Amino acid sequence: MDILKTVLMVVFILISIAITVVILMQEGKQAGLGAISGSSDTYWSKNKGRSLEGLLVKLTRVAVILFVLLAAVLDLGIW
Repeated sequence: MDILKTVLMVVFILISIAITVVILMQEGKQAGLGAISGSSDTYWSKNKGRSLEGLLVKLTRVAVILFVLLAAVLDLGIW
């Protein structure tokens, strides 16, 4: 059981590092100059889910879910 706990702890640490890196790679949510003129319907805004930014958002969600699940499993204390 100690080996399993050690493996889960290593995976937990790797996921936390991955979350940090993915969040730092994302762009800010600040409004650009398009918000001033009201032209927010651009090609970029319509296809944001298919871009690198959309991929980073999806990776963040998956990593955070795994992080929370692993934290709950490690906190159970049945080891």
